[in-house]
Amino acid sequence: MKIKVLCMLMFLMAAVFVAGPYTDADARDPVTIKVGKEGVKITILDGTAKALSPGQRDWQAVRLNDVVHGGDEVFTGAKSRMEIAMPDGSRMRFAEKTRFILQRMDPGDEKKGKNVRVHVVVGRTWANVMKATTGRSVFEISCNNAVAGVRGTIYRMNVNEDKSALVKVYDGTVEVSRWTGLPSKEPLSAGPPKKVAGPTPVPGPKKVSMEEWTFILSSMQQISINADGTTEKPKNFDAQEDLDDWVLWNKSQDGNGGNQREDKT
Repeated sequence: MKIKVLCMLMFLMAAVFVAGPYTDADARDPVTIKVGKEGVKITILDGTAKALSPGQRDWQAVRLNDVVHGGDEVFTGAKSRMEIAMPDGSRMRFAEKTRFILQRMDPGDEKKGKNVRVHVVVGRTWANVMKATTGRSVFEISCNNAVAGVRGTIYRMNVNEDKSALVKVYDGTVEVSRWTGLPSKEPLSAGPPKKVAGPTPVPGPKKVSMEEWTFILSSMQQISINADGTTEKPKNFDAQEDLDDWVLWNKSQDGNGGNQREDKT
């Protein structure tokens, strides 16, 4: 009996060692992952990044023009930035020390809409999503406590190590809901672009419980999600006060169509 117990302990210790060092931010609820052959290309890599594919034990370095697939987990290094691009022109960018899981990465084609679901464990991501013109499309970014789904817009999500998060919308509309760990019941239906009203006054801060909640954010609005799953109601933010290196860099990339940058690895 002692020998069996000792062997079990040794097995568990080996599993932890193989998985690599994890921080508190890595403790998360189960994430539903669709593993498939679909993938997207890395179109910008300033610095370093590594990926862990399903069934693999070791992280592998990725480079410019590599393809990442549904089921992959990716981690960007210090002082690094990465972009992935889809055939329709939609792009996602990730700041340094950002860890995320490609739950589903089907970029779609001319006949079917894209089905993209990215779960951010910790870090910052920026999305420039093209409007769906055919089929039924899904584009979602989730974190431990929220999921933001869109049809066509520019927005970003920051996820902190304590699992609190911030979503900011720059153009279009974003539906932000309490994350349950399950994929959406229905994808967003395709349709012609709709005019979105500009920022409007909203009530002062009022804490919303961690039960089910959904908010629709318009351009230049933001929402903060607390670590315990509660949230404040959306509010407007000032464009000038929002500017920092990360925002300026993304705006410049959106302006030039996301041209490729030199791989520094």
